[in-house]
Amino acid sequence: MGIIRIGAILLLATIAPCTFAKSDPIYTTFFSPAAVGGYDPVAYFTEGKPVEGDTKFTFEYKGAEFRFSSKEHLAAFKADPEKYTPRYGGYCAWAVGQGHLAKGDPKYWRIVDGKLYLNFDEKVQKTWESDIPGFIRRADRNWPRVLE
Repeated sequence: MGIIRIGAILLLATIAPCTFAKSDPIYTTFFSPAAVGGYDPVAYFTEGKPVEGDTKFTFEYKGAEFRFSSKEHLAAFKADPEKYTPRYGGYCAWAVGQGHLAKGDPKYWRIVDGKLYLNFDEKVQKTWESDIPGFIRRADRNWPRVLE
C-alpha cells in the first residue's frame, strides 16, 4: 500500500504542480529540511568552496535548517543571516531570472558583489555566466513573485 500511495503522490506532483501551495522561501527537498543541500553557506565566503555542514551546528532560518562546518561559521550566520543566505533562497538564479523555480545545486555557485548565487547545473551556470548582471536584474524583478 505504501508504494501505491507514494506513486500516486509522485504522479500528482507531475501532472498538477500548480495545485500546490506557495513555495517555501528557502529551497529544500521533499526528503530533507536542509538548505543549500546541507552545505555550509558561510564556507563559500571564508574558504571559497562548498564545504559540507555538520548536523552538530545547525540553525533554523525562514523555515529551513542551515548546517555549518564549525561553531564559528554558525555564529557568523546567526549574526547576519541575509549576508550568507543564497540569493533567491538557494533556488537556481538563472531559473528565477526566467520567472521559474528550479533547484539550486551547491556545487554550481558564484559570489557576485558579496552575494551567493546557486545554479541548477554546470550547463545552466555557463549560460548564467554569459550575462550575470542581466540575469540578476531579471531575477531581482521576478523574486519573490515566483514563489506564489
